[in-house]
Amino acid sequence: MSQITVPPGFDFQQAGKEVLEIERAGLAQLDRYINNDFSRACEAIFQCVGKVIVMGMGKSGHIGRKMAATFASTGTPAFFVHPGEASHGDLGMVTSNDIVIAISNSGESSEILALIPVLKRLRVPLICITARPDSAMGRASDIHLCISVPQEACPLGLAPTTSTTVTLVMGDALAVALLKARGFTAEDFALSHPGGALGRKLLLRVNDIMHSGEDIPRVGKDAMLRDVLLEITRKNLGMTVICDDDMNIAGIFTDGDLRRVFDMQTDLNNLPIADVMTSGGIRVKSGTLAVDALNIMQSHNITSVLVADGNHLLGIVHMHDLLRAGVV
Repeated sequence: MSQITVPPGFDFQQAGKEVLEIERAGLAQLDRYINNDFSRACEAIFQCVGKVIVMGMGKSGHIGRKMAATFASTGTPAFFVHPGEASHGDLGMVTSNDIVIAISNSGESSEILALIPVLKRLRVPLICITARPDSAMGRASDIHLCISVPQEACPLGLAPTTSTTVTLVMGDALAVALLKARGFTAEDFALSHPGGALGRKLLLRVNDIMHSGEDIPRVGKDAMLRDVLLEITRKNLGMTVICDDDMNIAGIFTDGDLRRVFDMQTDLNNLPIADVMTSGGIRVKSGTLAVDALNIMQSHNITSVLVADGNHLLGIVHMHDLLRAGVV
């Protein structure tokens, strides 16, 4: 039975550091198992025209779920199948085009062993990850990956600790090696993470969020400053574009420009905008990533950029648009 009180002088930090030392030793030994069998496993997965099916019971199952998730998000279609459920119908998810990765530290998981004859009959390639190449699973595998460790971090030698860490790292090694072999890019990664911050940063483009058409604050080149101030107030973007009827950009005028005009002590009602506008204006193309537009704004210390095709105005993106889109 567990003790209710902490033993006198017990050092939690020391106990934690001992776990790190033991698990580091296990990971150091894993290097020897990144060998020809590892290369064969990567090649088999790379050539697979179906999906990678990962299986495991107990703690191995938890690691297997993470392994499948990592594969799936890095360009290798994969999913986890519980061995117990597989024996009761879920094995129908597996086809001859797939490849199975089965995980068991002992290599003697009865639930997985019960499935192997069916997998062999379907001619499904089998990669087994165990600590014992001579185990029943090791002997039955087409490719065996060893994850043997010197000892578990659990002082009883019972709770899977070092072994699960090493198995997790073996899965990461497979996934990342395949990612590199496929030439998988950050944009590819974003496509499988559209709901996250990374997806928004790598998929969202300025044309998805820009103000266009009648929402663009703009005035003609012959406008007076008072007309400009009314347009800035109506469109509420803190700036306006000065352009002709064909949307060819002449310049911009911002809140900051207005503060400088006040310092000029001139007649604001009769001041042509052409005399005080900033020519040109910083602009990006419509296909520019929103995160790149953000970087441009930050580097120039501005709050909006023009979206244009050459000198032809298409829209405006404001910092607030990026905030609402979750890019900032």
